[in-house]
Amino acid sequence: MEKNNKFLIAGIGEILWDLLPSGKVLGGAPSNFTFHCNSLGNKTAIISAIGKDELGVDIIYNLIENGLNTEFIQKTNEYPTSTVGVSVYEKGIPDYNIFENVAWDYLEYNDSLDELAKQCDAVCFGSLAQRSAVSKNTIQKFLKNTRPDGLKIFDMNLRQDFYDEETIDKSLVFCNVLKLNEEELNVLSQIYGYGSRVYEYEILKKIKQKFDLRFVALTKGADGSLMMSDRESVFLTPENVKVVDTVGAGDAFTAGMAHGILHGFTLAKTNTFANKLASIICSTNGATSPGIELLKQN
Repeated sequence: MEKNNKFLIAGIGEILWDLLPSGKVLGGAPSNFTFHCNSLGNKTAIISAIGKDELGVDIIYNLIENGLNTEFIQKTNEYPTSTVGVSVYEKGIPDYNIFENVAWDYLEYNDSLDELAKQCDAVCFGSLAQRSAVSKNTIQKFLKNTRPDGLKIFDMNLRQDFYDEETIDKSLVFCNVLKLNEEELNVLSQIYGYGSRVYEYEILKKIKQKFDLRFVALTKGADGSLMMSDRESVFLTPENVKVVDTVGAGDAFTAGMAHGILHGFTLAKTNTFANKLASIICSTNGATSPGIELLKQN
């Protein structure tokens, strides 16, 4: 992929307010991902939906204040802006209470999305926003129309019981980059019958080959991360940080990975960059932080 100063990167799916003990913070995996990509100097688009309510207005103001494009945020009178209750437990581990029948469950495909899909250098999507038939259809149609040479990043992001085998399998067919954590790897191992005694590396290799993926990344929290390309694999143990909470750390990692791949970083540098970005998010409240400005020079 040709190296350039800026790439057009989209996140499609949920946007919401995470209701943390410290207050409400903008959240939703695709929007978190896009927030970070934007802060790193890329051109970005968040594709989601909000209600025509006070919380929706607050989202638009927040995005504008942070220099993000709001053109592809759909607005509806029929469903509310999404909120998610977040409890933070020992070591900053979050637990989510996610409500249904919210605005992003009814994301509609239209001509502007069709045009955006053809222009994107990368798009990130997950499993959560595919829990409803309407948004699932829109996300999968967008992926079908995305340029063949673009990155299609499936950040599994399994939440509660809002996923099924068919959605996971189809998403793996659509994507060419996969990011997942240890729990999600166990789910894939069960779905595809790899067993519990097979090493993580071997399972990742099998999944990469089965779905002809360009890159695979496994995050293991404080124990490190493994990235795999066609030519090499790189494992990295991150630096120790004082963890406030881990909300959005995975989304930051995915953004750092996408930025590194698009900008031609080596696999080792991409892994290091993604870990640094995730570490900054772990050291702050919520999923977004202006601290990532410190990484722009990389």
